[in-house]
Amino acid sequence: MAGRGAAKPSTKKSARRSAANADLPFELPQVAPSLKGRATRLLAALDEYYGDAVCELDFTQPHELLVATILSAQATDVGVNKATPALFEAFPTPADYAASTPEEIEPYIRTIGLFRNKAKAIHAAMSVVTETFGGEVPRTMDELLTLRGVARKTANVVLSTAYGIHMGVVVDTHVARLAVRLGLVDGGTTVPQIERRLMAMFPRDRWGDLSHMLIWHGRRACKARGAACSTHPICQKFGSCCELRDQA
Repeated sequence: MAGRGAAKPSTKKSARRSAANADLPFELPQVAPSLKGRATRLLAALDEYYGDAVCELDFTQPHELLVATILSAQATDVGVNKATPALFEAFPTPADYAASTPEEIEPYIRTIGLFRNKAKAIHAAMSVVTETFGGEVPRTMDELLTLRGVARKTANVVLSTAYGIHMGVVVDTHVARLAVRLGLVDGGTTVPQIERRLMAMFPRDRWGDLSHMLIWHGRRACKARGAACSTHPICQKFGSCCELRDQA
């Protein structure tokens, strides 16, 4: 399985890897060459079937993506996209959110779960964006994590999708499920460990693409329940779900 046979790279290779990822806040795990090769083949298959995959949250500006991503926690992208047009029209800039109150935001997002807490998070986050960052959504992980309602997953979405900055892999429920089903990690692996292993396996400039493609595959084929994913070529070759075993 995914956790066996960790490679021991040469000192030179290890040094190059560390230099390439020197801006990351943690060391990436070592991954066996065989698993990296399998990841390369999986990425090629994902490119073939989901090469046009993008973030399915609607937005035109970075702060809109940040707001939509905060709203998407424990909610569907479809539901968020139904609510955000009126919300974005009422609050076109971070300063508009900051000048309002959570109670004024609530009516626009009432159809979304946990809307009261999310209204508070959006108001607080946009207030900091306005007062501390001059109305611009920050471009660093550390700064984004100072905002209410923002953890690594949300920060990774914003950095990768809005700015093309790759500081990690978005691990939502689909990515976490598929990481196990496609043999990339062992069952029971925590979300932080999944993210780090995916970061170690796949090229850094593809981390954003990888997340989008895995999410699309999880929504369209390899679903949590009631999926006939054994018929999909990616699952047939790489999957361990639907009574399949890894043949790749």
